[in-house]
Amino acid sequence: MRGESLRKESLARYRIAPSQFAALESVRAAGTELHDAEFGNASMVRNQRRNLTILFFSQGILGAQIPVNFILGGLAGALLAGNPALATLPISIIVLVAMFVSPGASLFMGRYGRRAGFLLGSAAGAVGGTLAVLALFEGRFDWLLLGAGFTGVFQAFQVFFRFAAADAASEEFKPKAISLVLGAGLINAILAGEVVRLLGDALDPVPYAGAYAGVIALNFIGASIVMFLRIPRPPRQSESGGVARPLGVIFRQPRVITAVLCAMVSYAVMNLVMTSTPLAIVGNGFTTNHAADIVRWHVVAMFAPSFVTGHIIARVGHLPVIGTGLMLLGVCSAIALTGMDLHHFYLALVALGVGWNFGFVGATSLLASAHTPEEQAKVQGLNDFLVFGLVAFASFSSGALLNAFGWTAVQLAVLPSVLVALAAIAWYRLVRSQQRTADTLA
Repeated sequence: MRGESLRKESLARYRIAPSQFAALESVRAAGTELHDAEFGNASMVRNQRRNLTILFFSQGILGAQIPVNFILGGLAGALLAGNPALATLPISIIVLVAMFVSPGASLFMGRYGRRAGFLLGSAAGAVGGTLAVLALFEGRFDWLLLGAGFTGVFQAFQVFFRFAAADAASEEFKPKAISLVLGAGLINAILAGEVVRLLGDALDPVPYAGAYAGVIALNFIGASIVMFLRIPRPPRQSESGGVARPLGVIFRQPRVITAVLCAMVSYAVMNLVMTSTPLAIVGNGFTTNHAADIVRWHVVAMFAPSFVTGHIIARVGHLPVIGTGLMLLGVCSAIALTGMDLHHFYLALVALGVGWNFGFVGATSLLASAHTPEEQAKVQGLNDFLVFGLVAFASFSSGALLNAFGWTAVQLAVLPSVLVALAAIAWYRLVRSQQRTADTLA
């Protein structure tokens, strides 16, 4: 009533025609909507940057414990296990547990949010580090394996940082956000190498225990950063009104099949080679510090390209990037087969790292474009279950192949899976071309 009386008063006082008054009201309303939209977009961008910054630094600190475990897992296993063939079992246990826990981890975060999941993972990582320290002091291989199991729980949650980056970004920024957060692996590389170098003998005369104590600290520091993360919980079907397709329908899409298969191969090949690398280096007469430095540069190569991978995907597309990554994995094996001097290890592991980055980031980004928010928890969970299933097989195979047949056998095992993944890309290109032709004719 008050607004109507003001309207009549304005019409009378300023002799404004009703049609003119309505036009002015439309202009005012449009201006208000524009202001609100601009303010909302600015707020969204600020929140996006804030979350990505938190994800970057927490991933950088928390993720450093994985290279530490890969550097020392086989060496600590060789120290405590009676059978040399079981030396890499701690690394395999990490991957195996991550495989089984990852679907539940995805569903947990779908229900309670990313922050709760990452904090739970950090707690598991701290327990894993504690058990590893106790295992080395007491000479208990079974305790080392139990600690590796808790570290596997950590990794099951930690791998979802890349999907959390996609959650925190707008649709067009998703590939860049995923690669940016994975770029925190540079911090992983620096921290992991320094933890092993500075703390490896800190609890002398017990080797490696100091480095595992450093893992405990990494989890507490990283968790304190995660506390500030604010990513909305993804909507459920009942809340959003959207329709979530059955997994069978989603995973029959050529795009999803290609994305999942290429992610599986990229990660499994990387794990197959890197798991046995420290043992091959030390077994060839070099030192633990040499192994730590080579793995450090490998991790740098894994994550340094992330600052440009998203831009490259946006420019040339997913498939060329994934294909390049798979071919680099083959180049790694070719270099490793030419010799076992230090420079061969360095060059091969750098090619392995860059190949993993292109293959895995490209596949992750391709998968993120193939499902709705209502479907993400179950799709991402099954994807990582399949990825870590093949990674676990590769990890178990790595130590056995190295022990029974040598470094050459590890490299030859890379080639068949790489060829299968490249064939999947060619198939998807053909299917997509046929669909475009059909659409044009229609």
